[in-house]
Amino acid sequence: MVKISDYLDANLVCFLDVTTRDDALNAMVDRVYLTGRLENRQTFYDAIISREEIVTTGIGMGVAIPHAKLPSYNQFFIAVAVLKKGVDWQALDGAPVRLIFMIGGPDNKQTEYLQILSGLTSVLRDEERRKKILVADNPQAILDLLTKR
Repeated sequence: MVKISDYLDANLVCFLDVTTRDDALNAMVDRVYLTGRLENRQTFYDAIISREEIVTTGIGMGVAIPHAKLPSYNQFFIAVAVLKKGVDWQALDGAPVRLIFMIGGPDNKQTEYLQILSGLTSVLRDEERRKKILVADNPQAILDLLTKR
């Protein structure tokens, strides 16, 4: 089983004051691009948006997990954003989203991707943990909350 801590990085954690889903996605893709994890910012952003158009990645509980898998990537990453205010994501439960976990990586490692997604959702089911993430004030505190058992 994979550990989500292997895919997290404090440099990929951001706190955003945005009003729309697309503003949040743009800011997160910019952050990932600036860390050198994306070869082509626009290609990745377009893939994220295309996935959103198929079906929302707002899974409920104030959480969204946008993702894109592309052939040019070798490793997965998880970028995290905490939003100052909830934004409409057309989530399954209709609740506004304040926590975003963006997954990117290769398109030929479906099993690893599913394990990452499973690990992430099992951590996020914990309401107390989600509340603590929302009030955390630095990237390391968020990583600690996501990786503690």
